[in-house]
Amino acid sequence: MASTASNLNINPRISFFSDSAANSHAGSRVDCAESEYHHTDNQGLASLVLEFTKQELTSYTEFRLAGISKASIPWMKRCSKTFWKATKGVISKERCDALQAHLSARYTDVYAPRKVMNFATAFLKYLAKTHFDTRYQAFDLFLEMPKGLKARKHVTSRIVTKKDVENLLLAIRQAYEEEEVDKHHYLNYRAIVLFSAYTGQRPQATVARLSIGQFGDALSQEKPVLDILPEQDKIRMQHYCPLHPQVVDAIKPLLNERSTDDIFFEYNSLSMWLKRRRIPLKEIKVCFKLSDLRKFCEQHGDIIQWGQSNRAYIFTRRFWGCLVTLQASAA
Repeated sequence: MASTASNLNINPRISFFSDSAANSHAGSRVDCAESEYHHTDNQGLASLVLEFTKQELTSYTEFRLAGISKASIPWMKRCSKTFWKATKGVISKERCDALQAHLSARYTDVYAPRKVMNFATAFLKYLAKTHFDTRYQAFDLFLEMPKGLKARKHVTSRIVTKKDVENLLLAIRQAYEEEEVDKHHYLNYRAIVLFSAYTGQRPQATVARLSIGQFGDALSQEKPVLDILPEQDKIRMQHYCPLHPQVVDAIKPLLNERSTDDIFFEYNSLSMWLKRRRIPLKEIKVCFKLSDLRKFCEQHGDIIQWGQSNRAYIFTRRFWGCLVTLQASAA
């Protein structure tokens, strides 16, 4: 029996139970001392300091840039640059507070700081996974946006009327007659204006990416409807966009000029032409921008009482209930 106990490394003189109350009390003092030691060894979040390298931030930024729209790339790079300037490779409460203070001093709205905070929070999550250290992600507590009262505001401060769109079409016509632009650009500019005014599609995310083949497929149908792909929409939502007869007439002369894979609209050319021409809006003292055509479509939709469900679907807003309504009505 003794040999068996020695093989199992069991000391028969030591019992699982204390022989006396004094021994039991001594054991409890040891346990308390050990727990107190571990408690004092843990740092509080307010005094904790973690580190990361600029290469890690660069790698994460490049990862985030893959697959996003060209319009979002400058903002993503700006968020990365701002975060590095405020932290300098150190994650701490002090640096997070400094980032908050910098954003509050630089921006008056909440949209720009929110983009930086969302980027920073996602980067902390990335560091927590790559370092196998969840303490990085705990610092998102100090990156929460301060809550405040939401001011009631109008849909937009830019008022775009039917007369403004007519003035734009007239200016394009005059530029063609004065030989400022050739026939191809005249027809293309006119098609961009009519398509954007009637459909309200986003200029850079959608209008600038549509191909000739898509319009060819749309016009081959009895009732022309454009199929807009997920990669051609800001929120990656594939949707159908019906084409007005005036839009169809403006598009037809441009279909047979190039390959079906080519981009249909000369978006960048028209955008630069507008900057040089500086066509004023009628109601406010600002110049016309291509994004104003989407605003006109929305505002004129209120005048003609365009249905909210159908409008939200074509505009690809985040009103998912509208999609259910459309599907139910179609059934």
